[in-house]
Amino acid sequence: MATNFVDRVVLHVRGGHGGHGVASVHREKFKPLGGPDGGNGGKGGSVILQVDPQSTTLLEYHHSPLRSAPNGRPGAGDERNGADGADLVLPVPEGTVVKDSRGEILADLVGAGRTFVAAAGGRGGLGNKALASPRRKAPGFALLGEPGDESDITLELKTLADVALIGYPSAGKSSLVSVMSAAKPKIADYPFTTLVPNLGVVTAGSMRYTIADVPGLIPGASQGKGLGLEFLRHVERCSVLVHVVDCATLEPGRDPMSDLDVIEQELAEYVADESLGGKPLAERTRIVVLNKADVPDALELAEMVKPDLEARGLEVHIVSAVAHTGLKDLSFSLARHVQHAREEIEAAIAPQRIVVRPKAVDDSGFSIRKERQGDEDVFRIVGERPTRWVRQTDFTNDEAVGYLADRLNRLGVEDELFKAGAVPGSTVLIGPADNAVVFDWEPTLTTGAELLGPRGTDLRLDDGGRATRAEKREEFHRRKDAQREAREELDAERKAGLWTDRDPVEIDGDD
Repeated sequence: MATNFVDRVVLHVRGGHGGHGVASVHREKFKPLGGPDGGNGGKGGSVILQVDPQSTTLLEYHHSPLRSAPNGRPGAGDERNGADGADLVLPVPEGTVVKDSRGEILADLVGAGRTFVAAAGGRGGLGNKALASPRRKAPGFALLGEPGDESDITLELKTLADVALIGYPSAGKSSLVSVMSAAKPKIADYPFTTLVPNLGVVTAGSMRYTIADVPGLIPGASQGKGLGLEFLRHVERCSVLVHVVDCATLEPGRDPMSDLDVIEQELAEYVADESLGGKPLAERTRIVVLNKADVPDALELAEMVKPDLEARGLEVHIVSAVAHTGLKDLSFSLARHVQHAREEIEAAIAPQRIVVRPKAVDDSGFSIRKERQGDEDVFRIVGERPTRWVRQTDFTNDEAVGYLADRLNRLGVEDELFKAGAVPGSTVLIGPADNAVVFDWEPTLTTGAELLGPRGTDLRLDDGGRATRAEKREEFHRRKDAQREAREELDAERKAGLWTDRDPVEIDGDD
């Protein structure tokens, strides 16, 4: 049976990739090498879930479960940064619970406008203008943009209501909601008329609370039989559970006591999220409503079983949704229980404390694990910064690879690899286990760029400015002093007899 109500979907979300930085050199007339001017890449857009009061179902994501945010734009020359990717905002109903692929709760979206970043966009890469420094005046490389987060999340809609009406199909739950509030659910005389939870607002004196009509439960609902498992999650947030019992049913083998026992058993077997209701369903406040008292036989049966139910410690109300009898007492009784439940919740909420955990002095920001793969030892570097740096590196550019080596060396990776037992040629992995970058480690990485000077420099851009007048005067006096010292040294050597006239050379001639 087709329905426009969907309360559980699996959504694949992907944040936008960051734009790449660009390596560019400024050029203009009479100035062919004006320095680096490459712009940064833009940040990728994020996928954000936001509570929308106008949204009531997850149907849209059932039909389109793949959602991706736009990528950031790459940078350009002349110091032009790339545009950021726009965030993709997905409206969800209030009460949506976000879970990861392992079933752990990531967020409980309650409150209009509440947001949750389901997939963060990647950072944009830096251009060579941003990478320039006094020591690296002309970087010939830029950083790549980081990929956005990507994951599968489960969205579950769990109705926000104070009171839940539960019971067998056709017990009169929708009729009670329609007469106690302004809600207009579909009402008919056949089972499973209600296919979606119906919410209504009830006013009892100065007290206002919400009431939900949960689709009919049957034996085995907690194991998925019928529609029960799909909608039992909608009672997890409710503080008060109201058993609506049909006292006028003509089905053989059914009576108010057995109907109540069956539903109680289903509540006890259903495992709810502890963080969404506080107590197990079987431990919450429960009230029994014996409905259809406008039928004479039903009224007689209700009055007969009421003492037995009260002997169990249950509060019992005999009502008729058709004749509107007993509804006022029921509404005020529910208001008292809701008020008491709200006070308990407020008392249990501890004041929020801000915990500051400073970074340890000896925290290097990474760790090295020695693993055995096949017949060799490999060393895996685990850490947020090394992983991010690897993602930003263009491995087709030798200078960029050298820059990565410098960053890792400054972080202390080489020293820790030596301590872990790595030797030149050892296999080193950086990144997640399913997408790691593999290196044959060498303690010192040298590239062709170093032959032209320190990495990131260009001798053609060195400052060859003219000397100042003071520097010229100092150089002149330095030369004069050197000449005077040389003359004095030669004169001293001459006086000491080290310098004499050469004896004449006799040349024997032939007689």
